[in-house]
Amino acid sequence: MLLVEDEESIADVLAIALRYHRFQVMTAGTVREALALTERVRPDAALLDVMLPDGDGRALGKELRARMPGLAVVFVTARDAPGEIVGALGFGDDYITKPFHIDEVVARVTAVLRRTRSADVLPHPPPLRYGDLELDETTYCAHRAGRMVELTPTEYALLRFLVRNGGRIVTKEQLLRHVWAYEHAPAESTVVETYISYLRRKLAPLGPPLITTRRGVGYGLA
Repeated sequence: MLLVEDEESIADVLAIALRYHRFQVMTAGTVREALALTERVRPDAALLDVMLPDGDGRALGKELRARMPGLAVVFVTARDAPGEIVGALGFGDDYITKPFHIDEVVARVTAVLRRTRSADVLPHPPPLRYGDLELDETTYCAHRAGRMVELTPTEYALLRFLVRNGGRIVTKEQLLRHVWAYEHAPAESTVVETYISYLRRKLAPLGPPLITTRRGVGYGLA
């Protein structure tokens, strides 16, 4: 996969997440670098920022698609006007606006590849495990002690973040930022407490208490 993003911090986070899900990622920060890379390597997909220092990511996507007709192209940008989206989708496969969830980007790139490539080129991430809990990153299903746990997408995202942090305590602010994408949530927000309660009720019949509360700090797994 080719990742073209000029903001280094965003590029690093995206590359780490994609590699975790077993994508092979090569990165570029400019149109010139991207074109030079694709002269040596032919990627299956391109994740392109629209606003680049030396050109327009949409024009880059059009050029790459002309060179490699089977290339899957996904745009990432802060521009969300309907005209912008429609124009980009004229020669791209998907369009993701900032701010975004990292997991959403991975899921949508995978979905695009599923439409444009045979299943044997798709990455198969390993399941996430913590004790008797297992999360399947391909099907987005959860099992505890071998039994399926029916979760909503938000419940799954919350539990996955707790599992990825192992036995560490994560704060309410971290959960709001990573699960709900809230940068500045209202102080009185109770959405985290509500969803923690939902998870506890669903996990409780299958084993001993799993989610712990560190009062005044946050939540973790026992």
